[in-house]
Amino acid sequence: MDGDFRSSFVRDPVALKHYPALVLNADYRPLSYYPLSLWPWQEAIKAVFLDRVDIVAEYDTAVHSPTTSIRIPSVVVLRDYVKPQKSVAFTRFNLFLRDEFCCQYCGAKGDLTFDHVIPRSRGGITSWENVVAACGRCNLAKGSKSLRQAGMTLRKPPRRPGPEEMMNLGRKFPPNHLHDTWVDFLYWDAELEA
Repeated sequence: MDGDFRSSFVRDPVALKHYPALVLNADYRPLSYYPLSLWPWQEAIKAVFLDRVDIVAEYDTAVHSPTTSIRIPSVVVLRDYVKPQKSVAFTRFNLFLRDEFCCQYCGAKGDLTFDHVIPRSRGGITSWENVVAACGRCNLAKGSKSLRQAGMTLRKPPRRPGPEEMMNLGRKFPPNHLHDTWVDFLYWDAELEA
């Protein structure tokens, strides 16, 4: 079995890329939910050897060096607590997450862009309080008009989100793959069924 694994790994160097490790802060919460705080298996093993993390759960697969064999970590916890950010960076991705990946005019999901509520041509600035996610159709229909001139309304007023709010929003959008060993740590504060 060991020889088979090694030879398949040599033939297919990306064979192990599908073993990411969920990274938890020292309080056993993920560093972030969206994107989910994951490290490639190589980074997780390196952190183990540097005594920066403790292994909480492992995959069944192991990697080998000439002198050592180690099972690939699936969940690691940082030994030192990392303070969460006090503010959320104003990025396109975070804007879409704040608006839950839907157009703030019609509610459509999918191919989104962003729109200045008060158009830049009318003095509007690029900020949390003036930019919303919009589908191409609504963005084109609004153009450089005010909401009243375009006859459009917002689903919710744009505002600066807090870090905790973004974490909670991120939990609504799990990645395509959740390993069984991760689930207890991703939803640790969910209400238990009686």
